[in-house]
Amino acid sequence: MGIIDVDNLPYPDGDFYAFEDLLTDKERDRLHEIRAWLAAEVKPHAADWWNAGEFPHHMIPKVAELDVMSPVYRQGYSNLFAGLCHAEMTRADTSFATFMGVHDGLFTGSIEALASEEQKAAWLPDIYAMKKIGAFGLTEPLGGSDVAGGTRTTARRDGDNWILNGEKRWIGNATFSDWVVIYARDLEDNQVKGFMVDTKTPGYSATKIENKIALRTVQNADIVLDNVVVGDEFHLKGANSFRDTNKVLKVTRLAVAWQAVGQQMAAFDVARKYAVERKQFGKPLASFQLVQEQLVKILGNTVSSLGMMVRLAQLEDLGQAKDEQSALAKAFTTARMRESVALGRSILGGNGIVTDYGMAKIFADAEAIYSYEGTYEINTLVTGRAITGVAAFV
Repeated sequence: MGIIDVDNLPYPDGDFYAFEDLLTDKERDRLHEIRAWLAAEVKPHAADWWNAGEFPHHMIPKVAELDVMSPVYRQGYSNLFAGLCHAEMTRADTSFATFMGVHDGLFTGSIEALASEEQKAAWLPDIYAMKKIGAFGLTEPLGGSDVAGGTRTTARRDGDNWILNGEKRWIGNATFSDWVVIYARDLEDNQVKGFMVDTKTPGYSATKIENKIALRTVQNADIVLDNVVVGDEFHLKGANSFRDTNKVLKVTRLAVAWQAVGQQMAAFDVARKYAVERKQFGKPLASFQLVQEQLVKILGNTVSSLGMMVRLAQLEDLGQAKDEQSALAKAFTTARMRESVALGRSILGGNGIVTDYGMAKIFADAEAIYSYEGTYEINTLVTGRAITGVAAFV
């Protein structure tokens, strides 16, 4: 048996139930265009960027030219299209997708959802053109899942200004971003408010977090705010409580669930190719029953995750999606993802623990997706509260 052309096998994209057919012709063509761009510009270089732990700044103008910013709010595409695009970005490189998730999702989403019309008019053009890169400052050194009720970073009103003090941790893009949205607790009313902070402002500093085993290309940072002064015109006028902040998190939680779909697509791509082309005992790995069972398990996990996300995207388009549905999606898809990438790594054997073969990076990056935008446990309890009426956490 010669080498098999994996790309010409049935279901080359792993879309086993043809979910892409739910897109309009325009959306499908655009998705294929983005997929081809990712295959040419991102995927071939992703492992090198990851191994070096460096962000490819030269890619930002290329991404700007691709014009993928704010597909729903700005460009009028469906939430299904936006979700499938984010899955495709993750499929090519999770770090690249996370960079976009921070800049286009958390940061830009904060402006789109919580800024005044005047603020949007002043800030969004440069953000959409990627002339200004943003970050999102919510998580803190001592506050992760409990940050909603325990935000330690403070904001104090001083005439026409606000004085910000505190620390943030795990803030993606923050080592090189131009702006960062900082969420801080107002000392006067004890409510969490949002502020647009220029990273050149005196008292602001960001230090890269080293020694990560996941998303190594993403530049996560520890931020220190030492009497940072921002004018009241930089207070997001619609960000006056954590309930407001959650409007952003509800949407970005969905984006992370889409990442879990893309991560499983990536695992399936690598594992299937390896199983078909790698020979053991004189025949392809794919000829062994247990290997086929593992591949089908990865595919089943991917399809079930994708089906959930397709329906949730439809509910988003109808304006009917609920917080607890986003929470269940994030918990379910990331749990399936964890199993899928482990199966994929197993199929590759020893080659699954070096980045040369693709799977090791997929396997490691999955751990970050599993934890950020609400851990599996917290999202499970949010869903549990919705179906029982009883809160299992404060």
